[in-house]
Amino acid sequence: MNQAPHHSADDQPAKRPPFSEEVELQGHIIDSLLLPKILDEITVLGGDFSINEISVGQLRSDSSHARINVSANDSETLQIILTQIAQHGAVSIHQHDCILKPADMNGAFPEGFYCSTNQKTEIRIAENWIPVDLQEMDCGIIVRPDQKKAYCLPMSDVQKGDLVIIGHQGTRVLPAERSTTEVSGFSFMNSTVSSEKPKGVTVREIASEMKRAREGDGKILVVAGPAVVHTGSRDHFSKLIKEGYVNLLFAGNALATHDIEESFYGTSLGISMKHGGSSEEGHEHHLRSINRIRRLGSIQNAVEEGVLKSGIMYECVKKQVPFLLAGSIRDDGPLPDVVTDSIEAQRQMRELVQGVSFCLMIATTLHSIAVGNLLPASVKVVCVDINPATVTKLADRGTFQTVGLVTDVEPFLRVLLDDIDLLG
Repeated sequence: MNQAPHHSADDQPAKRPPFSEEVELQGHIIDSLLLPKILDEITVLGGDFSINEISVGQLRSDSSHARINVSANDSETLQIILTQIAQHGAVSIHQHDCILKPADMNGAFPEGFYCSTNQKTEIRIAENWIPVDLQEMDCGIIVRPDQKKAYCLPMSDVQKGDLVIIGHQGTRVLPAERSTTEVSGFSFMNSTVSSEKPKGVTVREIASEMKRAREGDGKILVVAGPAVVHTGSRDHFSKLIKEGYVNLLFAGNALATHDIEESFYGTSLGISMKHGGSSEEGHEHHLRSINRIRRLGSIQNAVEEGVLKSGIMYECVKKQVPFLLAGSIRDDGPLPDVVTDSIEAQRQMRELVQGVSFCLMIATTLHSIAVGNLLPASVKVVCVDINPATVTKLADRGTFQTVGLVTDVEPFLRVLLDDIDLLG
């Protein structure tokens, strides 16, 4: 199926802008709306297009293909357009190897470096396309030509002499394709965030996804904020860990501190978790909890010595679930397990997220956005927060695969556990 070039109102062929490039798209470009998205982006950025060739798959499992001539009035505009649509999988038909340039200093890429996305990416070396490992947004791509390997690397870790990809030549993005299975609650919720969507359907699907992840080869990562403890949800979360539905925990000093405070004093920020009122000298409880753990050297030591006997951190130690507590400027103490160097915390998180297939983010804005930036688009992400802005910010910063659920933590975790129990 071919489309004729654009024509002017008097039906005479329109004069095509002088700078042009032909690109092609392959995959589920129709049902995933990639094709109209790309065409719209071309015109919004001041360019023009003509579809030279298109073949549309007849079945849901069939792939589609299109060749599009992209044109603009100047070379700079054309390059901007090609750069933008490349993020949606548009690749020039005039294929060339990628351009490599050695880094001239530690901790900074050469000017014009290729900035990665969280989508699966391939690069062209010696006329062969090879996959990019450690896929992550907002990084550069380092190439080892002798090993035919390429991987994403954050700016702070680049070393002088590393071969860095410059520009978009010889790169292609393979956008995540829409599932060809029946529409589920999980896919239904993958849209604009709203507090009025049917939560029961979504929570059941989340439970199913977590069960599939637990029984498969992937790992379940939970990113949690202190509201898990403040809202009385600690026992629910502890049960998730105990039953094997948490393989990795990312949090801050506050979650661990108030979890331990509840174990020692029955309070969270000095508020009784039994009657909801303040406790005498309760404002000191979290500091005394931190101090006790610091005297013992670590959370694990506190568990092994029988001092810490319950809660989230207790279950992590008993079930040997790795956890990373990343510090912030406002931390009290902090606990001895907290990584206070932010860059070092990022490095450790990057290592730990390898193999994660499902991520549940609960009531934490900054941690959710930080972890979302580290995950490839192939990881299913669920963000649960009472504030819709948290989920919106996460999606706006590139983690587009996020399913948002606007609700309080306690009823969510309670219903989630009930649905998991029903699945058997």
